[in-house]
Amino acid sequence: MTQPLLLSADALALGYRDLTVVKDVTFELARGDVLAVVGHNGSGKSTLIRTLLGGLPPLAGALNWPLARPETVAYLGQRTDFDDRFPIRVRDLAAMGAWRGLGFLHKIDGECQARIESALDRTGTAEIADMPLYKLSAGQLQRALFARTMVQDAPLILLDEPFTAIDQTTEAALLTLIDSWAAEGRAVIMVLHDLSAVLQHCNSALLLGQGRALFGNPQETLTPHNLIGHAYLSRSQATWIKTMYRGQEAGHV
Repeated sequence: MTQPLLLSADALALGYRDLTVVKDVTFELARGDVLAVVGHNGSGKSTLIRTLLGGLPPLAGALNWPLARPETVAYLGQRTDFDDRFPIRVRDLAAMGAWRGLGFLHKIDGECQARIESALDRTGTAEIADMPLYKLSAGQLQRALFARTMVQDAPLILLDEPFTAIDQTTEAALLTLIDSWAAEGRAVIMVLHDLSAVLQHCNSALLLGQGRALFGNPQETLTPHNLIGHAYLSRSQATWIKTMYRGQEAGHV
């Protein structure tokens, strides 16, 4: 059954005043979709995220919300955007996800508390819920940030490079969590560099580079030819990608 369309972009031009970073950005996102945004540094990935969050207006084109823009869009930024010296516990960080709905002066009710406990459990942070953030490893902190994101209970989730500086075991666990979000009917847009993760966990991809954008199925969009043409890979790196694609195809036989 086809899920309802949540968001579409029509020939967007993104950038800052007189500086256009990328143009002709066109894509569609339905409930249950996981969209990977792939591109070299400076290709417009973070600019796209800021535009989707409402922090930047499109220079041209249109963003369309067929079901109306969600009241909440959950956002998890890059690790450099977060200060882990902030003197709170893991449990407090997760509870911050409820602030938008409750405000600073309202108490967390039973339903919200249950959502917090569920998020801690599903992210594997229940056992460290009372630890201060400064004692956490990189992987533990990212799990805690995912818990905060879950508590927001949003239909659209934006993740900006969510797997930087964490171990492969934690990345695999969080990717499984993202799969479960999609199964619940949430839509996810995430900036990724791990092409293997894109091929395994995303059903669409937006490739940015050289001021251009290409959208479609990951297997058809992230080909060596397109990755080279959008300056994501050099020609010498394309050999490894071709090998990875053959492995992906063999795994689906």
